[in-house]
Amino acid sequence: MNCNLMLHCGARAVERTALDFVNTPVATPSWQPIPHLRLVEQVELALTASRLQIVNQAHCLSQDGLRYFGLMHIRNGRNESDYAWVLGLRNSHDKTFPAGIVAGTQVFVCDNLAFGGEVKFARKHTRFILRDLPFIAERAVARVSEKWQTQERRIAAYKDHAMDDRDAHDLVVRALDIGVIGSRTVLPVLSQWRKPAHEAFAPRTAWSFFNAFTETLKGDSLMLLPKRTEALHGLFDGQVGLLNSSIAGVN
Repeated sequence: MNCNLMLHCGARAVERTALDFVNTPVATPSWQPIPHLRLVEQVELALTASRLQIVNQAHCLSQDGLRYFGLMHIRNGRNESDYAWVLGLRNSHDKTFPAGIVAGTQVFVCDNLAFGGEVKFARKHTRFILRDLPFIAERAVARVSEKWQTQERRIAAYKDHAMDDRDAHDLVVRALDIGVIGSRTVLPVLSQWRKPAHEAFAPRTAWSFFNAFTETLKGDSLMLLPKRTEALHGLFDGQVGLLNSSIAGVN
């Protein structure tokens, strides 16, 4: 099973062991950076405590180790063969962004990622973050696990909803209107819909069209994907009639 990070702006993939050699800046009275490895370890402990199994993981560093991004594949609760649960991590030592966790899915057949837009854990590097980190990680994993369960119901609804070309054309225009895609992306998305690169998406369903988008957008960085897929889920939830259900609350 692959666990791939889209690397941009000078980021480089590293082994997990390399995180132990990244220097953590000295704290100040109001700012306490977290060692990248410490964040990873706390999340691993929280996942284990929740009986969630890590299948694979990937890590990358940028800005000479000042910024960290990671992905963890988690075995999904129903052992679905076509997608996996994914946990995205980020941390910075240059005050660019807080430490954070975001939940998502990875579709195996085309190796694309779709992140739910709500960051379940985002904590600034303030004075007591190291003391509070174990509790924060456990709480974040519990909330992320709930999101994955909801995401499974959402994917099932997408798979059950039939779509035709007229529906697809209308949806791609709405995606353009709200900025999920740019004008240059319209034709690639429609091409993936009309002639899917993967046989698994031959059925004319919302799930196939959703993956036409994510296949096209999979070159986006980990930082861009959550906002884009949050908006994309909003469009598709409306298309399949989920906006008035509890699933819509995960956006």
